[in-house]
Amino acid sequence: MTAEWPQQSADPTVQPVPAAVVAAVDAADSTLQNPQTAVIALGGNLGNRLENLQGAVDALEDTPGVRVKAVSPVYETEPWGVPAGSQPGYFNAVVLIRTTLPPGSLLERAHAIEEAHSRVRAAHWGPRTLDVDIVAYQGVRSDDPVLTLPHPRAHERAFVLVPWYDVDPAAEVPGRGSVADLVAAVDRQGVQRRDDLELRLPE
Repeated sequence: MTAEWPQQSADPTVQPVPAAVVAAVDAADSTLQNPQTAVIALGGNLGNRLENLQGAVDALEDTPGVRVKAVSPVYETEPWGVPAGSQPGYFNAVVLIRTTLPPGSLLERAHAIEEAHSRVRAAHWGPRTLDVDIVAYQGVRSDDPVLTLPHPRAHERAFVLVPWYDVDPAAEVPGRGSVADLVAAVDRQGVQRRDDLELRLPE
């Protein structure tokens, strides 16, 4: 069963991208001038969880310099790092993109998408409407505390690894090994695929 969706409104991010920047990035897209592959993890357990994830997919596709190439199935998962039953369950998915944005600019866009979906950072491991996390970026390894690449806990999180494997079974987590091997080793209890739900790949 595929959910029916309301008409999506424009992404209410705060500052518009200057027209000259849009033109330059779109030109890079059209000529495939050094595009990079990135892996984005989506999750949320407040509000309309499926609609929020779809809104993030659509907002990524609407970003100059970003093209969504694959969207995983939706998984319902138990909250991470909190007592059982203390929060609603999460919906999670993974998105593969090609992008001409550098990692820092992509992170800024991820935060803007979260804020547009009323993400509140009130407590560590607290419930949230939407997470948009950069899991990996073209094999880059970085210890920058602002954006550590690959995501420092992606290799141990089934709710990231399982949908990532769905969209790219040959993927590698830099410095950690193949996603296939990591999926085989991780505890997948509490990670349930929701075949009754679907995220649309932007046209």
